[in-house]
Amino acid sequence: MEVRIWLYYIGKARDPGANSMAGEYVKRTSRWAHLEMREIRPSRDDPFVKHPSALKVLLDPAGRKMDTAAFVDLVSRAETEARDLVFVVGGADGLPPAWRERADLLLSLSAMTFPHELARAMLAEQIYRAFTTLRGHPYPR
Repeated sequence: MEVRIWLYYIGKARDPGANSMAGEYVKRTSRWAHLEMREIRPSRDDPFVKHPSALKVLLDPAGRKMDTAAFVDLVSRAETEARDLVFVVGGADGLPPAWRERADLLLSLSAMTFPHELARAMLAEQIYRAFTTLRGHPYPR
């Protein structure tokens, strides 16, 4: 069974360059998994209700630091367990506090602060890198 991944973000996607880059990695990943990226609004969309059995990973500067090998392992375990993955990137005001408490994992991409659009592109690239690593593709050399 193919793992399904949702990359949600809070806030409008305004930077065409970052959007294009993130979109390219989403497209590339579709060779191996269903990956959907879209904007959500906390007042209307609740990933915990929409994806009750998925592993919810929320990006947070205070979250766990993870190298690429550990991230590949996270994706591999989700595939092995046939468990969907939900990633949420906060907007300018971060994430709703109640969501942070309910997350399966708070993940930090870096100790630095990045625009959420760039964080989406970086996360989409790491998802693609994980799949290429798992499939023996030459991309991650």
